[in-house]
Amino acid sequence: CKHAVNLDNKIADLRVKPFILEMGIKFELHVTVSGNKINVSDIPNLSVPEEWMRDKLELNFYKSGQGGGEVENVSYDEQSRTASVTFLTPG
Repeated sequence: CKHAVNLDNKIADLRVKPFILEMGIKFELHVTVSGNKINVSDIPNLSVPEEWMRDKLELNFYKSGQGGGEVENVSYDEQSRTASVTFLTPG
C-alpha cells in the first residue's frame, strides 16, 4: 500500500487507494442506411465534447464484423442530435 518514489533527489511517500470507475454510458441510436452513408438520429444529449462523440460514433460503426467498415468521415450536429457517417466503400 505504501511506496517511496525518488523525484529529483527527493523522496516522496505515496499511498495507493482504490477508487471506483464510473459505468460506461449506454444509449440507443436510430439509423438510416443508404449506400456508403449512415444517418444517425436521436443521439442522447450528453455533456461530452463534440470530438468525443464523433470518435465514439466512428468506433461504433468501424466494426466490420457487425456490418460497419472503414469510416471516411463523421459529421455530428450537437443541436439537432444527428450525425452522418460516411464509409470509404459502400456495403
